[in-house]
Amino acid sequence: MTNLNFRGSLFTRTIPALAVSGVLAFGVTACGSDDDSDSASSTSTAAQTADANKPAAEVADTTGGVTRVTLDSGFVEALTSLKVTPGPVGDAKISTSGVASFPITGGSVKYYTPDGPVQPFVQGELDHDGSGLSLTAGGKKVELTDFVIDPGASVLTGKVSVDGEVAAESAPLFFLDGRTLKALRLASNDTKAILEGTTVKLKQEAADLLNKTFGIDALKGGLVIGVAKITVPVK
Repeated sequence: MTNLNFRGSLFTRTIPALAVSGVLAFGVTACGSDDDSDSASSTSTAAQTADANKPAAEVADTTGGVTRVTLDSGFVEALTSLKVTPGPVGDAKISTSGVASFPITGGSVKYYTPDGPVQPFVQGELDHDGSGLSLTAGGKKVELTDFVIDPGASVLTGKVSVDGEVAAESAPLFFLDGRTLKALRLASNDTKAILEGTTVKLKQEAADLLNKTFGIDALKGGLVIGVAKITVPVK
């Protein structure tokens, strides 16, 4: 489903920085007497624990970013077989290659070391006001808009409208499976942070609503929608 205002626009904790910290800690311990070695070791351990609890990167304002979802071929084939036509809503776009793009209009994200003590290691919120996805079939049109990504909870919620009438202001739509998420990386001369690889899956609540609206029973929770790529500016 799934991960940032870097402190000072850069990584707050890098591998070289950690290495230097380790060398300094060792040096202090090595130069101390037998009496204060335990104290130095305790201080070093406490400092390392505190450092491990800090985000490796943080983006305080994600406005101007974009969430892209490469639609899964199985999802596209399912919609085709059900005669359901997808389409962009508002500022969203769907390319001819099957990539849906939704502009990020607000929110913030913190990224921690994946194997560190802080879990989930991606936390925050990404807002996508004014865009979304429409599904049309049998004279019915469902619009899923104003997406909110909560990477910590691994869920994407949004407004649901049926034929122009709001059915739910904020409903769980997609599960964000972060087990396939790749490590955070920087691109474009370190001006953009990229979180890529989260698998987007249909939530059962959304499947039930769509089945009821279109008079079908083929959509199931867990259906893979696609793979997400979140790009946010590093200011």
